[in-house]
Parts: sequence; structure tokens; C-alpha cells
Amino acid sequence: MTLPLPSPLKNHRAAFPFTAIIGQDEMKLALMLNIIDPKIGGVMIMGDRGTGKSTTIRALADLLPEIEVVENDPFNSHPTDPDLMGDNARQTLQKDGSLVTISQKVTMVDLPLGATEDRVCGTIDIEKALSEGVKAFEPGLLAKANRGILYVDEVNLLDDHLVDVLLDSAASGWNTVEREGISIRHPARFVLVGSGNPEEGELRPQLLDRFGMHAEIRTVKDSFLRVEIVEQRTQFDSEPQKFCEAHQVRQEELQKTLVKAQNLLPLVEIDRDLQVKISQVCSELDVDGLRGDIVVNRASKALAALEKRKNVTIEDISSIIVLCLRHRLRKDPLETIDSGYKVKKIFNQIFGIESEEN
Repeated sequence: MTLPLPSPLKNHRAAFPFTAIIGQDEMKLALMLNIIDPKIGGVMIMGDRGTGKSTTIRALADLLPEIEVVENDPFNSHPTDPDLMGDNARQTLQKDGSLVTISQKVTMVDLPLGATEDRVCGTIDIEKALSEGVKAFEPGLLAKANRGILYVDEVNLLDDHLVDVLLDSAASGWNTVEREGISIRHPARFVLVGSGNPEEGELRPQLLDRFGMHAEIRTVKDSFLRVEIVEQRTQFDSEPQKFCEAHQVRQEELQKTLVKAQNLLPLVEIDRDLQVKISQVCSELDVDGLRGDIVVNRASKALAALEKRKNVTIEDISSIIVLCLRHRLRKDPLETIDSGYKVKKIFNQIFGIESEEN
């Protein structure tokens, strides 16, 4: 998903402003870093009911600037990048040398719990294919999500096979549908965001590991902060337009910051010494595979870009390493120590940072 230069925000619908959300900094940071670098691999957000998970994700989608897409294209095809184009758009570009484009908001697709694989991936009309000799493809939700955000609420209740399909598409950037010897392939580059309540069950470790980052959110305990959140929500519900206008300047500033960060990202570097220490942390924590190493490197670069720097610092790694690794640790049913605490403890040891404990 490539962000162009920002355009003025338009209130097509009343969405709660991202900059007005109080607290939940861990979730907001993970979402922003995935917007800056979608290759981080998405976010799994686990937390209590009524903690603003869905509100925050929808607010982020509304914050993002408009993108250029090919007109009347089911895949939101990019006008110049072949890797983000459907077959029809690519063929038209080769034939005519140009494409008709329009600007539209970044698409956010909600995946319903009862969705079938056909609804998600799309279907091939075999009868039409055999009788007319054409590949008759009915696009699914993955096509609509290309260059956008795919949000799966209560992902821990979704069928494992469907979660696997989503993660494969998110990782490869492509969706392939095969039926009766006919194969269709289209771009499916999106930021995958899943949310759930841990009381309703966890994802299998093999699937959880495939999410780039894992944010844990808790119900706010401070009574004054709770009152502030309630008052804020009441204001928004009674006068949404006025509430959004009050946050317009901050929204536009954050929008520009995200665009600049994405443009700066290719120039950000991380010292080899820091890379070695990141891998030492992953090894010490007995993290399976190399996804952890890769995601920590990517996320720390994205954070440096967000803060307008070209070099990753230890502070950048410290800020994101728990988000990137806590869900990759092997679970021990008898373990009472929080996984985030374990990650931070090993990080402090490897990087030579004194613990904040007394």
C-alpha cells in the first residue's frame, strides 16, 4: 500500500479521529508502523471487550490520504506499478499506454466471522469459462482489500484454514484461486489487522507467529481517565462533525508525518552491531525461525522513519521489540511470568541496559 502526497481530509463519514483516541499507545504505534511498512506483516490486537480496538482501526483507515486507483477496477489497481495491478489493467496499459484513474480513500475491508473461502478469495465461473473460453472471475474480499486494510474482528474465532489463507496472501501480496484446472492470480497487498478477546481462546502458535506484531491492550483503570474517555465519546456522538473539525489540524499533521515516514523509510539504516544483538535476543528467547529477527529489524526502521531519522537507535529497538516477539515465545502452561517481561529482560541483558527494577 503506497501513500501519495496527502490531500485535505474529507469527512465522507463520521469516523472517530485517530488523534483523539486516549491511551492504547501500544496498539496505535503498531498500526502506524504497519502503515509505514506493510511488509512488517500486520498486527494482532488482543484485549478486553470495549477497549476501542475496532474504533482505533477504523479511525486509522479514515486518517490515511487518498490513493490513485484505476477507474472501475475491482482490485484497486495501481496506475503505474505492475505488481499492484490486475490483469485487465496491465493489458490495457500495454495496449493503450495509459489508464484512466480516480482518487479514493484507502479501502478498509471488514471480514465477517461467517465468511466462506469463496467469499474471501473469489470464485471462478466454470460454466462460463468452458462455454465462452474466458476466465470468468468473481472477485472476493481479498481483491477489494488490495492496497488497503483488511480487518478481522475476533480472528481467534475464525476457521484456522481461512486464517491461513489470509496470512499467505498478506505475506506474498498475491491471491491465487484454482478450480477445475483453471487458475486466477491477482494482487492482494494489504495490511492485515486481527483483533480478539483472549478469554474466547488464542490462535494456534503457528498462526500467531505469522502476524508481524502483537499488541496487548487492557481496560483503563484510572477513574479520571475513564471519565475523560466517556465525555469525549459523548461529545463525538452528539456532534460528530464539530468534534472532527476540532481535531482536523492534528489529523492532517499526523497524515503528513506518516507520508514523510514512508518516503524516508528506504533511506533508513541499521548498524550491523544492532542487527547481531537483535538476533542474539531472538536466539536467547528460543524464538523459532527467523520471522522475529526480520520483523524487529523492519519495525525499528519504520519507527526511526516515523521520528524523521535515518539511523536506528537502541531506543527504537527497545520501543518495538516486545510488540514483535512476545507472541513468538513458546508457551508454558505453568509459566507465571509475562512474556513481554521476559523479552524486555533478555533485551536489557544483551544490549547492556540496566534494569529499571529496584
